[in-house]
Amino acid sequence: MTTTSETKVFLLPDLGEGLTEAELVNWLVSVGDEIRVDQPIAEVETAKSMVEVPSPFAGIVAELHGETGQTLDVGKPLISVAPIGEVIESKPAEVPVAEPAKSPVAEPAEAKSADARPAEAASITAAETYRKEEQAGSGNVLIGYGISGGGEARRTRPRRTSSGSLVGLDDMRESAGAPISRTRVPGKLSAVISPLVRKMAREHGVSLDEIEGSGDSGLIVRRDVEAAIAHAPMAGPRPVVEPVETRTAAEPQSVEPSEGGRLDARTGLPVLSRTPIRGVRKAIAANMARSRSEIPEATVWVDADATALLEMRVELKKRDHHGTPGLLAFIARFVTAGLKKFPELNTRVETGEDGAQEIVRFEGVNLGFAAQTDRGLVVPSVHNADKLTARELDDEIRRLTAVVREGKASPAELGSGTFTLNNYGVFGVDGSAAIINYPEVAILGVGRIIDKPWVVDGQLAVRKVTELTLTFDHRVCDGATAAGFLRYVADAVENPGSILADL
Repeated sequence: MTTTSETKVFLLPDLGEGLTEAELVNWLVSVGDEIRVDQPIAEVETAKSMVEVPSPFAGIVAELHGETGQTLDVGKPLISVAPIGEVIESKPAEVPVAEPAKSPVAEPAEAKSADARPAEAASITAAETYRKEEQAGSGNVLIGYGISGGGEARRTRPRRTSSGSLVGLDDMRESAGAPISRTRVPGKLSAVISPLVRKMAREHGVSLDEIEGSGDSGLIVRRDVEAAIAHAPMAGPRPVVEPVETRTAAEPQSVEPSEGGRLDARTGLPVLSRTPIRGVRKAIAANMARSRSEIPEATVWVDADATALLEMRVELKKRDHHGTPGLLAFIARFVTAGLKKFPELNTRVETGEDGAQEIVRFEGVNLGFAAQTDRGLVVPSVHNADKLTARELDDEIRRLTAVVREGKASPAELGSGTFTLNNYGVFGVDGSAAIINYPEVAILGVGRIIDKPWVVDGQLAVRKVTELTLTFDHRVCDGATAAGFLRYVADAVENPGSILADL
């Protein structure tokens, strides 16, 4: 790669609410591409959502500082952009060969410090360049804002093969503390492969030297290694476990590693895979663990007869040609009305530097609702939900559900709730002692609506019954307050007319 003093280094920006890292999902450009200001250059996944990162600079892509699947720190280089007309050269790439791990070798102090000085200087220079050029470019974090400019891009996304695999995104390495691109330049031979493909070949004993890549310019991709594995004879011994009858009681049971991994030491079962906890799942795990460790929670529940609510909705459908709100929107309306009467549940507990705790109360309700997506359970929130009618709540719930399932929710739409509503009835269950969505203080769960025997005016009847479950923080209120709120919502479900006068 050839760079000049005109090369601009774009550092990964803070994508919202002080997030410190993001996972690189996909590069949308390659080395040598001509890009314009505000053009999306990469897709990254944060603990909040999936976002496209736009470039604040126009020019030629000189270097990509990362590879797909890598977690990047905010403030570190993301991409280097050279002026238009700059010649970008790429060093010939070599096919990596699996080597046994080597023990760390201590380097002379003089050599280490000599290597560190250029790397440190390069990092400082990159940061200064970013601060200066950010003012010249758009400085955007999310797409759709800022100035436009620069030339049209020759290619905005890596080309996909008929099988759907990405080509043109090769291996990246680090040398002397500074990232060095090994991205393939179109037209030049390159058999460099991704770490995932290298790992797959190594674990199955496949020699990369014997594989002919099917990607552009001979690039070895995942399907090539999979084909080699399928045609390779079974190699290596299977896991060996000493027969029980030949082992004495004093001898511990031991197993040997299998060809594709290792046997679990505790269970003796083969380990199929290891999945890093990151992105949305990492945020969920941290939030749930903190909730359980810090909040002294309690749970109350009640069965409610939802027959009248269902009958009312059927009648509305007959005379409403603009679309009838869903049941969740009606219950959301009951919840916001209930929080006005029991505001203790629409609060947050904060701890000061001196350790003193205080209850923070809000004017208004940001109603969060749990939405299941391919990336995990996320909780977008309807801002100022207490000011909306059931129909307006329905519209916003539908909009936010679509946004989060596309992975395009903004930080403002996530993590800003003051109370959460969870409809787990859609999964066919009756109840759940839910975990409070930290730092909120309560969550209301709604179970499935099923036929149950119910006493009405002294007579046994079959009614549509649902279970409502409220988990609350016992620091902000006692059981009487929690029970009063839950009873209010249940009464609204059983007699919805009075609450829905503003529909």
